[in-house]
Amino acid sequence: MRRTADARARRRLWTFFVVLLLGFAVIGARLGQVQVLAADRYVEVGEQQRVRTVVQAADRGSIFDREGRDLALSVQQQTVWANPRLVNDPLQAAAALAPILDVDVALLRARLSRDAAFVYLARKVSDDVAAKARALSLDGVFFLDEPKRFLPAERLAAPVLGKVGIDNEGLSGLERQYDTALKGRPGLLVAERDPHGRDIAGGVRTFRPSARGDDLVLTIDRSLQYETERALGREIVTANALGGIAIVMATGTGEILALANMTAGANREPGAPPARGVDPGPASSNMAVTNVYEPGSVNKMITIAGTIEEGLVRPSDELVVPSTIQVADHLFSEHDPHPTEKWSVTEIMANSSNVGSIMLGQRLGKLRLDRYLRQFGFGSKSGLGFPGESSGLLLDPKKWSGTSLPTMSIGQGVAVTALQMLAAYNTVANGGVYVAPKLVRSTVGVDGAQHPTPPSPTRRVLSQRTAAQVTGMLTQVVEVGTGKAAAIEGYSVAGKTGTARKPLVGVRGYKEGAYVSSFAGFVPAERPALTAIVMMDEPTPIYGGLVAAPVFAEVSRYGLRQFRIPPPPRTEKIEVHEASPSAVRDVGEVGGRTATTISPPAAKTSGP
Repeated sequence: MRRTADARARRRLWTFFVVLLLGFAVIGARLGQVQVLAADRYVEVGEQQRVRTVVQAADRGSIFDREGRDLALSVQQQTVWANPRLVNDPLQAAAALAPILDVDVALLRARLSRDAAFVYLARKVSDDVAAKARALSLDGVFFLDEPKRFLPAERLAAPVLGKVGIDNEGLSGLERQYDTALKGRPGLLVAERDPHGRDIAGGVRTFRPSARGDDLVLTIDRSLQYETERALGREIVTANALGGIAIVMATGTGEILALANMTAGANREPGAPPARGVDPGPASSNMAVTNVYEPGSVNKMITIAGTIEEGLVRPSDELVVPSTIQVADHLFSEHDPHPTEKWSVTEIMANSSNVGSIMLGQRLGKLRLDRYLRQFGFGSKSGLGFPGESSGLLLDPKKWSGTSLPTMSIGQGVAVTALQMLAAYNTVANGGVYVAPKLVRSTVGVDGAQHPTPPSPTRRVLSQRTAAQVTGMLTQVVEVGTGKAAAIEGYSVAGKTGTARKPLVGVRGYKEGAYVSSFAGFVPAERPALTAIVMMDEPTPIYGGLVAAPVFAEVSRYGLRQFRIPPPPRTEKIEVHEASPSAVRDVGEVGGRTATTISPPAAKTSGP
């Protein structure tokens, strides 16, 4: 019995030693794995627990107008943050900070109670707020500099400039389009800290400074932008309109000098009292580029220009124009009924005749009409590159109905942006050459070097002779036709009025009693320097000649003064009917037309 017990004891002892040896072997193998095979990984894990990387936001580049005046800039503001591990009493700290930061006590307490080494309490507060919070001298509460975007001219051109997010990223408009250039390169601070967030003396510490973003110099003139918004806003209120758009372009270069989008407010209803004021529109909505509308009679210029370019008619040719015309299953009529008249093509333009324009459209035919609409820029983006830009709506001729040709001849059944229609009129002003719109002149690096954007692409649409003839016809619209309110004393103005029915949203058909009214043209007609368009959404009265033409005149009159554009010599005349080839001079400008160059002083290159 004793020997049996001793044997069992020896076996248990050997088993213990074997298990112990196996344990040491496992531990040794594990130590070998940790210290040899996976050493780098565990060193990395340890460093991740101690080494913190803090991103230092870069100064965002400024945005200037064409003369170097600030439109958008970034200013350093204080951000309040905390290390909750160093906060002794989260409730007490939250109660003290809440009225200063204008943040709910419960929210602040929750943030200050987190198991984290960094939490935001309030981003980019004013200097006054930061000073009051700093005066509390709270443990664990710290401050850092962050750039905040400011608009020195407040809401001026806001839909064009766009918005910047809390983390300094472009959200809309030019801020989004040029975000890569504007935002610069953020800096990095790498520091070794203990579990409480305190720097370890002699620990890892490296710093890469941030690099400021490039500045952006626009083609916009801030003074003209202000006057354009002021004139447009006043007319929106006077005409009790839903809103409006106005754009002014430098004829020869396609540079946009002013671009205004304004609304009367979302609660305005037809028949309601006039609004007290207007809004430049949300910063995310550049309606002149993103929204489309049926242009109406301003589109007749393209129909008539196409028939002249194709040699189908001359400006002096007369047509027998009745008050109505039947096409397919629809009877088209004039805005103002009249007895059957003999009207020249020029008179059809000046009187904005629906029937006469349809008759000319029928001579042109659907394929050629579609070709001219597309050559003038309809159905495709302008090349501006603006976020959300629309191509417009232009139906393939294969899908046209029996009434498509007459409706498109008078500007219904086709949808365009205001910028597309402006570029079409600018084509005539440029002697028949389309010039793509342009909104940015250059970028400016941190070294002050300017990098001009490429010149606007061009293409010929009409011959110089046709453009001169159409210009003469457009001057008659202002002198004796529907656009008299666009006249500017001492200057010849060429342009066309438009009053188009407004389509329903989401369904076929038109909104009863709702119209979009417009005027597009250029000045001086003999030496085009400024091309402009004004569009009013549901105004009263409805006619473009009464609500849009006066705004065109006011804005263009200011632009002529601003850029010191004199009236052409009296010896220069616009041919009303047939212009001989010698009437169009070749002076090396776009399209061979004489133009006044708009070249203000160079923009500032220094940041704020």
